[in-house]
Amino acid sequence: MLITAGRVLVGSGTYLGDGAVLIEGDSIIAVGPRPQIAEQAGSELTHLAFPGTVLPGLIDAHVHLAFDGGADPVAALRESTDETLLQDMRRRAEQLLLSGVTTARDLGDRNGLALRLATEIADGRTPGPRIVSAGTPATPPGGHCYFLGGEVSGEAEVRDLVRRNIAAGATVIKAMVTGGGLTKEGPKSWQSQFSPDELEALVDEAHKAGVPVAAHAHGADGIAASVEAGVDTIEHCTWMTSDGFDLRQDVLKRIIDKGIAVCPAVSPHWQMLHRFFGAERAEAMFDLVRQMAEAGAKLVAGTDAGVQRAGFDGLVPALSFYAHLGLPNSKIIDMATADAARALGLGGTTGRIAPGLKADLLLVDGDPLADLGALKAVRAVFAAGHRHEPREATGQ
Repeated sequence: MLITAGRVLVGSGTYLGDGAVLIEGDSIIAVGPRPQIAEQAGSELTHLAFPGTVLPGLIDAHVHLAFDGGADPVAALRESTDETLLQDMRRRAEQLLLSGVTTARDLGDRNGLALRLATEIADGRTPGPRIVSAGTPATPPGGHCYFLGGEVSGEAEVRDLVRRNIAAGATVIKAMVTGGGLTKEGPKSWQSQFSPDELEALVDEAHKAGVPVAAHAHGADGIAASVEAGVDTIEHCTWMTSDGFDLRQDVLKRIIDKGIAVCPAVSPHWQMLHRFFGAERAEAMFDLVRQMAEAGAKLVAGTDAGVQRAGFDGLVPALSFYAHLGLPNSKIIDMATADAARALGLGGTTGRIAPGLKADLLLVDGDPLADLGALKAVRAVFAAGHRHEPREATGQ
């Protein structure tokens, strides 16, 4: 297929005007000026002439397909059988895809359902984004998200869970390094859950298999422990303490020096944080992310889709948070494309429009470098070369 467009995003903040993308199978084989690529394509190929913008498909680096995004996602999970839950997860995956997300990293699963769904999508049996799945997250007995089945105690059990997840197909390992608000009866968000030896064992076992580790870490102590253990990404990274926040500059410097990516997992409804936490506390939380960005931390976009009030079409609204902080649109788009791909170990697969990469493309009206809101005007999504259109775009 040949796609021609008014603008093709070919680099950070860089458009190719009157450009073209040539797709063969699931991959991009050429990108360049329309006349040149059209000549290369020949006249027999399907041609999609689009007046708007073509950019890489978006990446949501933090989702939970097993949760429903409702008022009590844990109760909903517990009440669902695996087959009912899998059917619901299929619908959520399609919702992600039709909002422009072509890759999603699932960081909390039950009974390997996200792994099953990832296989269905890869085989073309179910529409959805490429899923990078962690399988069952590791947590101590009664710890954060214990109900997903990943309770472990001691280095041997930690290593065994990592091995079982990888054998089942997990391509990232999730460690619940601190507590979290979703588990009301568990440790508080700032409290650490693993000993240094357990965390080191988890990272070592994953890295021996060539698999990265994502650390759920709200607490400042847990963030420091995650850095010391050598994790690859830190999720949330809110620097909480029992009585406030403590962004430790020495730890932040190590995050930057070691190239650890930070996914703040911003809710699509981030503006509501003023109501829930109070304006002063919410702005303090916002400022922590701003400080990390200004220091040079590698931030990537994620929504925590599935937890309370976080639906599966919320990545673009979540990106507006970073505009609120003052980041340029070009950088924000990078966070949801090329930067996220590299953080997930997919830099040679997706995240850019370049020959040899998968044909993961988003077609939108308008100019998202000038107005991030243009990302909401989705006209078509290509996931590994397969075309999908929002129902309103197809007249359904």
